[in-house]
Amino acid sequence: MWYDSHIQEVLIDQASLEARITELAKRISADYAGADLLLVGVLKGALLFIVDLARAVDLPVEMDFMAISSYGAATETSGVVRILKDLEASIEGRHVLVVEDIIDSGLTLNYIVEHLRNRGPASIKICALLSKPARRRVDVVIDYHGFEIPDKFVVGYGLDFRQRYRNLPFVGVLKPEMYQENHGK
Repeated sequence: MWYDSHIQEVLIDQASLEARITELAKRISADYAGADLLLVGVLKGALLFIVDLARAVDLPVEMDFMAISSYGAATETSGVVRILKDLEASIEGRHVLVVEDIIDSGLTLNYIVEHLRNRGPASIKICALLSKPARRRVDVVIDYHGFEIPDKFVVGYGLDFRQRYRNLPFVGVLKPEMYQENHGK
């Protein structure tokens, strides 16, 4: 495949992703039975995850999206969070489940939760596909957690480097030479 020379190792294969998403969806379906649930996807990384999760949840759900910038073209968060696209729907009195691809420092997620909390939702919970606790700078509660991963630069299944690799059907470690300072310029 085109990406074989770019990927150091596959951390989470497609079958494991599918199985874990099914497990998360069952828990979410049980926990929110009878509730008005809004899934809030954080673009672009969570796109594949939220779509697969929504299809597996056995409830009528709505979806809305936010676009946040904290990385730019870098491999680490700058700590400065900007909202590029905000929600279209009102969340007042609603149960909100923020769907994230990865939580590393926790800074972006903390900002999103505080931003949404000011809008009066009935509840806000977090569903993250990946958690990288070694990078955590802010304590965040992850209510629905897919996989804990080591402190490695990962791509695939929505996660990118310079907008590439999102379409890989797995989560893999990108070879360092692929994201070193002068590569690809």
